[in-house]
Amino acid sequence: MATRLQKSVARAVTGTLGLRGERMSKVDTAWLRMDSPANLMMIVGVWVFRPGVDFDALCERLLTRLSKYPRFLQRVVEDAAGATWVRDRDFDIHHHVRRGQLKLRRGQSERAALQARVAELAMRPLDRRHPLWDFELIETYDGGSAMIARIHHCIGDGIALISVMMSLFDGGLPPPERRKRASTGPTDDPLTSLETWLAGNVLKPLTGATVKALNMAGDGAARSLDLLSRPQEGLLETIGQSADLARLGGQVLSDLAELVLMPDDSPTGLKGLASPVKRVAWCEPVPLDHVKAIGKALGCSVNDVLLTCVAGALGAYLQDRGEETAGKEIRAMVPVNLRPLDQAWQLGNRFGLVPLVLPLGLSNPVERLYEVKRRMNGLKGSTQPLLVYGVLSIAGTLAKPVQDLLLALFHRKTTAVMTNVPGPVQKLQLCGATLEQNMFWVPASGDIGVGVSILSYGGGVQFGLITDAGLCPDPQQIIDRFEPEFQKLLTLSLMLPWGLED
Repeated sequence: MATRLQKSVARAVTGTLGLRGERMSKVDTAWLRMDSPANLMMIVGVWVFRPGVDFDALCERLLTRLSKYPRFLQRVVEDAAGATWVRDRDFDIHHHVRRGQLKLRRGQSERAALQARVAELAMRPLDRRHPLWDFELIETYDGGSAMIARIHHCIGDGIALISVMMSLFDGGLPPPERRKRASTGPTDDPLTSLETWLAGNVLKPLTGATVKALNMAGDGAARSLDLLSRPQEGLLETIGQSADLARLGGQVLSDLAELVLMPDDSPTGLKGLASPVKRVAWCEPVPLDHVKAIGKALGCSVNDVLLTCVAGALGAYLQDRGEETAGKEIRAMVPVNLRPLDQAWQLGNRFGLVPLVLPLGLSNPVERLYEVKRRMNGLKGSTQPLLVYGVLSIAGTLAKPVQDLLLALFHRKTTAVMTNVPGPVQKLQLCGATLEQNMFWVPASGDIGVGVSILSYGGGVQFGLITDAGLCPDPQQIIDRFEPEFQKLLTLSLMLPWGLED
């Protein structure tokens, strides 16, 4: 069945993908060339299903649904100026979906074996002769099946790929039909041509959904960014609003100075030269309702609560290893979406990064919570995600050695990459099986040795880590400290008086 379907897919896409291919964007090119011996630029995920998933049914589902997205049928051809997406004329679904089997050592649990397999695949390069993604189905795991997914970051960012993954499940919606824009023909008006160029090449990629994504403080700055994203509707009007633009310009200059001059974060055992060996661990879900209850009781957001538990777990781990954590803090780079969610199916990378500094030395969980909240609030209104996106755009135009030097400015000042993604409230079905648990990790670049993932799904929240084996050989020791930190906040919340009116 899969072979017959594959032939029909190949015939259908021949015309739409063409033979010359499509030039890769500069930002996506930067991610393509960011692979290093210590870190590969792959988004890695693991899904656990009950009952098991049938291999042939999975192949058919993936072939049917992913063929709607040309990137999953295209390979990458690099040249001196960048890279091009080219149709893979030898596309075969079995190049990308394969069976796997866990090899348990004596005394090793199934979960530990699965974690070891995820860590191994996280450092196995994808085959560049074919589209840069693959899935491994472990047909027998914990009363069901497990699947490990790997997708190169140049195909898309986390928000875009979540949209793709949701389309795979039973009842999932395919991407919207692509609508060709009517050509208005050439124009000799230099102002119109300038506005068109600004919209397509400078402003739109940087500000598509910034007002909502950054939750910017201040109506003036928000209006200015909104107008800048729609120059044809009033570029001259935008320029006329000098007060708002001056305020926005001041914010940009301030944020740029902070990025350039941000100090190195505290030296800890989690920071150093990365190696090509990784370790992976994750916890059982904690009830999302309990997280929300803590936030409501203490006047904080769900993110504040979860990040406080992460900081507490990291700090406790370092203390138990004999490190002094008083006054220490680490910097985590956090992705921020810069595109409307209804455009996620278009793939590519449209996100920036904002640096979040986590306090490790505050042993009082409530004190730590309010310090995290203060720092999170300080990031609202920042244009730093836009600036980082701009840096990545520039990096994609440079030779790889120069790109590496540019991005090393961020690597040296950072200990971790962190994602916090809200998933579906109801559990999903794939080929009739229920997705019971899922985790994913975005890649770290350079010598960054810690990747933190927080994912809510099906009424629970899971905390996962991928670490460099030389810097943190047993991330389970950090994972095991997450739930006790959460319980501290929950206990304190339960001790507060209930039933009081606001």
